Amino acid sequence: MRSLILVCLLVSATMAAVQAQAPAGWKLRIDQSTSPSDPDAAGSVKFTTSGAGLHAVNPQAATYWSPANRATGAYSLKANFTLLEPSNHTNYYGLVFGASGLDGAQQRYTYFMVAQDGTWLLKQRMGENTPTVARGASAAVKKPDASGKSTNVVEVRVAADKVDFVVNGTTVHSAPKSGALASTDGIYGLRVNHALNVQIDQLGVAKL
Repeated sequence: MRSLILVCLLVSATMAAVQAQAPAGWKLRIDQSTSPSDPDAAGSVKFTTSGAGLHAVNPQAATYWSPANRATGAYSLKANFTLLEPSNHTNYYGLVFGASGLDGAQQRYTYFMVAQDGTWLLKQRMGENTPTVARGASAAVKKPDASGKSTNVVEVRVAADKVDFVVNGTTVHSAPKSGALASTDGIYGLRVNHALNVQIDQLGVAKL
C-alpha cells in the first residue's frame, strides 16, 4: 500500500509540474526513460498550439489528452502527424484510444504509432506494463525526405467486430475486437516518445 501511495504522489507531482505547459483543456503525462542504453534527452517537454494544430517537442516520452475527447461505439480516430526532424534513433508517435485513469497509477489505454524507419507499433498500457499487441513494417509509412520531414496520417477504425489500423489510407493491420482490443470506448489522445519533434493536425473522431 505504501508503494502505491508513493507512486500516486509522484505521478501527481509530475502532472502538476507540467500541466501549465499544455494548451487549454489538455493534460500531459511524462514517462521518463529507465533504460541506461536509451536515456532521455536534456530539457523539458513542450506541448503547444501551432496554427490550427498542436506541436510536441519531447526530450522525454509523453501522453497527451483532453478529458473532453471521448469516443465510443463504432468510430474512426485520425490525425495528421508531421515529423519535423529525424530522431537520433527509432522512436514512435501516434494515437491513444480507449483510455481511462490517465491521471493515476492505474492508467489504461491502447496506442497505435509509426516511426521514421517505416514501421508501426500497436501496444497497450496497463499501469506500468506496456505489452506489445502487434508490430510490423509497411511501405505505407512515409520515411523522412531530403528535408528531414515526413507526414503520416494515422487512423484507427473501430467497427462492431474488428479494429483496423490505417496509415495514409492503407490498412497495415486488422484484428478482431476482442482480447486486447475488446475495450475501445474511452478517452482518445496522442502519444509521442522521446527524442521527437512532431506537429499534429486535424485530430478528430467521426462516427462510422
